Amino acid sequence: MSAQEWGDLPWGTVLDVASLVLVLIGALLCVTAAIGLVRFRDVPTRLHAATKPQVLGVVLICVAVGLSQRSWGVLAFLVPIVLIQLATAPLAAQMIGRQAYRNRTMANEDLVVDELAGDARRPRDDEQRDDAGRS
Repeated sequence: MSAQEWGDLPWGTVLDVASLVLVLIGALLCVTAAIGLVRFRDVPTRLHAATKPQVLGVVLICVAVGLSQRSWGVLAFLVPIVLIQLATAPLAAQMIGRQAYRNRTMANEDLVVDELAGDARRPRDDEQRDDAGRS
């Protein structure tokens, strides 16, 4: 399309096309995150798949909904969704990763820096066996 033809398009059509593209990209990112959760082999890479593309996908879909609806009420509904998603997904990933480290289900030799190596709350091997035997 030439510049003259772009100028003839109504803004509503341009915003609808932009929202369509954002929904497609957001959905692709969410599907990529789901595939990563199933296909990746260890906890840290699964956590990256669960948080980074999934959060960006949800944000893009919310922006697309806001562009397509063009309403203050919809925007007021979408802002808390985005904020809660940005707050809870990384926090949940941090907690899952820390628990995987403490349960020793993560390969410690793959860690470049072990910031929790001196953490006194991490159970020893014999304590972990005792806890498993009591259940």
